[in-house]
Amino acid sequence: MDRRSFLRKSTVLASGIAAIAASLAPLMELADVGSVDQFLQKHYKQLTPEEMEKALERIRKEVSRQYGLRPHLRDLKPMDGVEFVYCLNLTRCIGCRKCVHACVAENNQSRDPEIQYIRVLKMPNGTFDMEKGDHNYASETVPEKGFFYMPVQCHQCKNPPCVKVCPVDATWQEKDGITVIDYDWCIGCRYCEAACPYFARRFNFTTPSIPKDKLNLNMAYLGNRPRQKGVMEKCHFCIQRTREGRYPACLEVCPTGSRKFGNILDPDSEVSYILKNKRVFVLKEEVGTLPRFFYYFDV
Repeated sequence: MDRRSFLRKSTVLASGIAAIAASLAPLMELADVGSVDQFLQKHYKQLTPEEMEKALERIRKEVSRQYGLRPHLRDLKPMDGVEFVYCLNLTRCIGCRKCVHACVAENNQSRDPEIQYIRVLKMPNGTFDMEKGDHNYASETVPEKGFFYMPVQCHQCKNPPCVKVCPVDATWQEKDGITVIDYDWCIGCRYCEAACPYFARRFNFTTPSIPKDKLNLNMAYLGNRPRQKGVMEKCHFCIQRTREGRYPACLEVCPTGSRKFGNILDPDSEVSYILKNKRVFVLKEEVGTLPRFFYYFDV
């Protein structure tokens, strides 16, 4: 039985559990597991508003202690009547990677080592086989003749294999189509990373490093708050922005307008138009994940 199952199912009195956890505090700190309160915290879906505020305040204090800055941290819920979809124009993408670095800055990823949610693959013309792509290209100028560029990130699948394999329900899909992770609940088993056909999940092998002057203080509990060592993380469609009616950071920085984002439930949205009228391509359609991330062409 894993530690979270023990905490959910044990009949030991709460005071007894707290005493045990308190005795483990030095070991937890050594292992970078986090505070006793974090260890004892219930699953996200079980938290009352009062308990959520307590968790948010704990995280604010942790961020303030680590960076000397107090974040604007909230728990943003899905909007009614919204199902997010991403469309990316492969005809226009030039492989500049500005989206990659905007994502890192927005979502408080570690800089040393740098964790990137988006991989831009330089693909030989005539194939969509990801194994033939190169995401370590170092061209002096882009685009290069004979290649096209295919950014890959979390596809927010309607049938997400990563959710199915998680043994502790640390990741799940919300009604707006975004698959999220409760970083406090994740045990770092990496089953989700192995299950993802798009290699879209990242694991924190070391304590994340974020320069103080680069820390984005506008944070969401399920979004871009700094993650501890030993957990999984990934693209979440900039939940701290999109659930407030803003675009993802990667879209705003794209110099060619290759990226489109919106509500598929709105028939007048740009993404609805694209899916109805453009030549659309689904990456690894054969695996049956039903992505909410689509590629398309101008012609």
